[in-house]
Amino acid sequence: MTFRLFWNQMLAILWKDLRCELRTRQVWISMAMFALLVLIVFNFAFDLRVDNKAAVAPGALWIAFVFASTLGLGRTITAEQEKGLMDRLLLCPVDRKAIYFAKLLGNLVFIGVVEVIAVPIFAVLYDLPVFTGGIIPIVVLGTIGIAALGTIFSAIAANTQAREVLLPLLLFPLLVPVVIAAVKATQALVNPVSGDAPWIGLIAAFDVIFLSISAVTFQYVIEE
Repeated sequence: MTFRLFWNQMLAILWKDLRCELRTRQVWISMAMFALLVLIVFNFAFDLRVDNKAAVAPGALWIAFVFASTLGLGRTITAEQEKGLMDRLLLCPVDRKAIYFAKLLGNLVFIGVVEVIAVPIFAVLYDLPVFTGGIIPIVVLGTIGIAALGTIFSAIAANTQAREVLLPLLLFPLLVPVVIAAVKATQALVNPVSGDAPWIGLIAAFDVIFLSISAVTFQYVIEE
């Protein structure tokens, strides 16, 4: 299969998923509201119990991202499984990796929209200097890690009746290294004296591992 054909297949699937979401906007709204609720709740908790927000607030930001992401991850896969559309898609001569990367990019768009809304509100609520160029690679690489694992595990969970429970159980334990590294990198950004360990490089390394394994195994998962 040529790269151009692979690219066209991936974009066609991605555009279909985005159009379906643009009609309803249910996933984006629920994810954004959940993320904002987490940030607001943690802000009040920090006002009561924590003096040094720069040391703890990045954790609240990434908790909001991770938990909000679980609301949208695999939404298109689940909907297609319920309506039998995934079976029709698998009958077409489509590269399974194209399906995976299309779903991955769709999840990145969904999560990215939430992050664009949440980061400015986070900066205002917690009064932290996150509006620098350094926040972009941290958020992008962290989001890729979340979406890479979330896409493959959402495909696994979509074939079960307890998908809402199974997805977090599979996803959260493996996301721990990425989330820790992302929190530490964000802490170093807002509070440089906290250390300059190569956290971004660690996130990138896990992203490569997650993407490689997920892309190879997706075809076996989706056909089960």
